[in-house]
Amino acid sequence: MPELIVKYFPGLTSRQLEQFRQMERLYRDWNQKINVISRKDIGHFYEHHVLHSLAIAKFTSFTPGTTILDAGTGGGFPGIPMAAMFPQCHFTLADSIGKKIRVVQEISQALGLGNVEAKVSRIEQLNNRYDFIISRAVTAFPDFVGWCRGRILPQNRNPLPNGMIYLKGEDLDAEKALYGDKLKIVDLSSWYTEPFFETKKLIYLPAIYSTIRQT
Repeated sequence: MPELIVKYFPGLTSRQLEQFRQMERLYRDWNQKINVISRKDIGHFYEHHVLHSLAIAKFTSFTPGTTILDAGTGGGFPGIPMAAMFPQCHFTLADSIGKKIRVVQEISQALGLGNVEAKVSRIEQLNNRYDFIISRAVTAFPDFVGWCRGRILPQNRNPLPNGMIYLKGEDLDAEKALYGDKLKIVDLSSWYTEPFFETKKLIYLPAIYSTIRQT
């Protein structure tokens, strides 16, 4: 039972609770075959991976029908926990490494996540557009914004304007210098009390500012 998840998300349905309960076992099993989580880190599965991913759900709640791309998903974070949290939204989880996408496909199927589509692809090669693009520190943020440029839908269906939501832990001085007050930065420690989150941050940039280029 993932008590840590219930601590911060007490309103989960019985189906969601069961999905989050199954996640650790499924990832432990697959991690023996295809290493998508550090062997040392798997013991902190719910804190370092699931709860970290769900910081996006603390930041905003998505309207049913919202389309979300998890860019560079790796083994499925933040996409799989978010897909369990928002079953009425559609998630595309993309990564250029096929074996990682295989894990995403197998775990999504085992959890009954019918709202997940997994693709072996670089973000630059995707043709579709989405309401939001999310990710966990796959590259420097300005490079991530470059990947997302032209891949976000212009019409908003959520109170939060369409854009990029990025989970990152390092210093953000470069991002602040480039995007200034157009960038919203939230310390995850404002939501979570565990020491792991003291240096973790969430970055949100509306799509209308994605044309700003690094000089």
